[in-house]
Amino acid sequence: MNKIPLTVRGAETLRNELNELKTVKRPAVIAAIAEARAHGDLKENAEYHAAREQQGFIEGRIKDIDAKLSHAQIIDVTSVDAGGRVIFGATVDVIDLESDEELTYQIVGEDEADIQQGLISVNSPIARGLIGKEEGDVAEINTPGGQREFEVLEVRYV
Repeated sequence: MNKIPLTVRGAETLRNELNELKTVKRPAVIAAIAEARAHGDLKENAEYHAAREQQGFIEGRIKDIDAKLSHAQIIDVTSVDAGGRVIFGATVDVIDLESDEELTYQIVGEDEADIQQGLISVNSPIARGLIGKEEGDVAEINTPGGQREFEVLEVRYV
């Protein structure tokens, strides 16, 4: 399996979710299954089936997070000297040349992406178009919404 790039914050978020799943949610669903079993006939016991379904979801998510963390390449962008270039983990201020809208994006791993917070996946068209650019460069990017041009205003490693 390929290495999965994660920021330090993204890895910490996954570790916290994994800890909550293992220490809080898994024991709670086990207790719910035990309580539902105590009610008798399992064939017609909706509580039991719902708890088993929840247990399957929790176990699947634990397995997924474990796999991601074991294959993670955690990148601390604050300790990387990129010479002002846009790299994974960088925060980039850009201006959309068509609309004159200023935007700020941080290029993060797939699991960390949240466009509402300005966190874009390293695999997104915008991130791929910005990587390698420097302050003052113009990136022409083919997005699902059509061709867009962004000028890089500032690159920060925070």
